[in-house]
Amino acid sequence: MAEITELLTKLNAGDKSVLDSLIPLVYKELHNIARGYLLREAPGHTLQPTSLIHEAYLRMVKQAHPEYPSRASFYGVAARVMRQILVDHARSRQADKRDGGEKVQVTDVLDYTDDRSAAVLAVNDALDRLATEDELKSRMVEMRFFGGMTAEEISSCVNVPVHTVHRQLRMAQAWLRKEVTK
Repeated sequence: MAEITELLTKLNAGDKSVLDSLIPLVYKELHNIARGYLLREAPGHTLQPTSLIHEAYLRMVKQAHPEYPSRASFYGVAARVMRQILVDHARSRQADKRDGGEKVQVTDVLDYTDDRSAAVLAVNDALDRLATEDELKSRMVEMRFFGGMTAEEISSCVNVPVHTVHRQLRMAQAWLRKEVTK
């Protein structure tokens, strides 16, 4: 754990070369995040957790890095990158179908309908709208439901009390449900 913190400190200082050392140390957790994303996808999805992690790694190497004050914040950024990869993948699949106007129901655990690519796009669009209204709620939802982070980890990452995280997640979930089912 101390080694991860040291590597994140170097990454914060601008040393992107530490990603090569960091990824193997956090691989298991990144694999859990990727697997969680892909469990929400339709069976037979063309991406596998390993390929999702590798694509996320390539994107993270190319991008400017925010400060990672903790491991949780690093995982939050990795989860956001993975989400964007899946959204891009869903958009390319929807481009073939040209049938993206379906309404999608969101349950308490963001359980998607049979047309998973339409659901991913609908949830992504709703999260983007939420981010324009309340960036913190959007980040919390992303960390919780897509990154698999606990309320305690989110609390540590965004520096708010755990009870506030729970309340904000409930409000964000209700808002998302309303937006997606319009």
